[in-house]
Amino acid sequence: MAIQGSSPAELLDRAESAVKDFKFIELRLDSLPKPANAFSYLKQFLGEHKEVTAIATCRRKAHGGGFDGPLAAELEILTKAAQAGCQIIDLEVESAEEAKSAQLSKLRTAGAALLISFHDFSRTKGLEQAADRIEVFKPDFVKVVSTARTLADNLAVLRLIEDRSLASHIVGIAMGEEGLVSRVLGPRAGAAFTFASYSEGTETAPGQVRAEALRDVYRLDHLDQATRVFGVAGNPISHSLSPLLHNAAFRREIVNAILIPLKTKSVQDLLTLALELPLAGCAITMPLKTEILPHLANMDPLTSRIGACNTLRMGADGKLYGFNTDVAGIVRPLERRLRLRGARVVVLGAGGAARAAVFGLVDQGAEVLIVNRTHEHAVTLARHAKAKSLKHELLAKQHFDVMINATPCGMAGTKQALPIAENELNASLVFDMVYNPLETPLLKLAKSRGIPVISGMEMFVQQGARQFEIWTGKPAPESEMMRVVEHELRKRT
Repeated sequence: MAIQGSSPAELLDRAESAVKDFKFIELRLDSLPKPANAFSYLKQFLGEHKEVTAIATCRRKAHGGGFDGPLAAELEILTKAAQAGCQIIDLEVESAEEAKSAQLSKLRTAGAALLISFHDFSRTKGLEQAADRIEVFKPDFVKVVSTARTLADNLAVLRLIEDRSLASHIVGIAMGEEGLVSRVLGPRAGAAFTFASYSEGTETAPGQVRAEALRDVYRLDHLDQATRVFGVAGNPISHSLSPLLHNAAFRREIVNAILIPLKTKSVQDLLTLALELPLAGCAITMPLKTEILPHLANMDPLTSRIGACNTLRMGADGKLYGFNTDVAGIVRPLERRLRLRGARVVVLGAGGAARAAVFGLVDQGAEVLIVNRTHEHAVTLARHAKAKSLKHELLAKQHFDVMINATPCGMAGTKQALPIAENELNASLVFDMVYNPLETPLLKLAKSRGIPVISGMEMFVQQGARQFEIWTGKPAPESEMMRVVEHELRKRT
């Protein structure tokens, strides 16, 4: 766990808090205005916590750190940190190359293991050459850090770890949100360790994950070569609840698997990672749901008809097979409450979410009417799905068994709260696909009138449950999936 602070007291307070759960910490001395003021605190802290392993880092500003002193001052701080009890000291390769051999010898005799690190803050390139530069000094640990611009950049980092892990203690990381794969899977590939943050907002590098998330969501300690790797791909992806949902399900059902968020705008980038890592399967979000279609070896009939795929499974033949579970997310909750054949359903919206609802419900024999702000889009979708379109001004005069909101109205951060006027709420059941917030303005309005509701959270969990079944062949632990998602959504409100 990487820890920084604006004062020695804050740095060591955070360390004190951290070591209740995590016994391996990095103390970023270069985050302090005067690192030398920390040594008395440091010595006392490490004296009281013999079980803790501490890395001391004091990286200079020229090499991406916060310390603005010269090389001699950096070496002096690292030497004193070792003497205070830090078991590992991190020296950037530029400083090692600048230092005289006598200075490095003195540092080595301070009693700590030497880690020499390389950082590229702009790209992932020349990793082997960077490792070779470090190996010249024969350190105890080799640390190569790059910046991921694509998912494929993770592959270069993981290859470096695999190639070097037998000969040396190596750490490899790609910074940035795209580099999350390297942070989670590095130790599985043979890295000596990986880095995590103390808390949200205290990251010491771009893309760093909270230590609790690495332990509890990604179950870092349980990953091995047999672990199947899944992903959720799209952009943006950082707030996706899919990793929480699926990793909880894998844990509950004792499935040796993990799901990682994959930030990408490019189908080709995703395909490279999927085939070379390889991925066992993937959940697909915007903007990739339609772009993935030409790359599938086969797809289920719904995916073909809707023209959108949200779930990939890698076949034993190394080919990708596509499914659409959004439909299951809509149909399953409704089937539990009413008979869909002959039911009169109005769908608000004509975008991607609406397409899944309309096609899925027509398949079940429902009479589906589409209302959309741009009526022409409703007409087009109705024609493709063998449904009907309805002009918005006629909505208030009708009554429906079900009203489904497939627009973003009411979503956290959107301006428009309701997709309809209050007098247009004329259904026996209201289903809102929006799941953040848990209780949308539309659901609140329906409840105030005593109308039963289905939340977007139930849809999200049901589409995820169907994904779990496709990937594992096992029944999904729906109640556990619902529990973790609801808990997280309540935390976010």
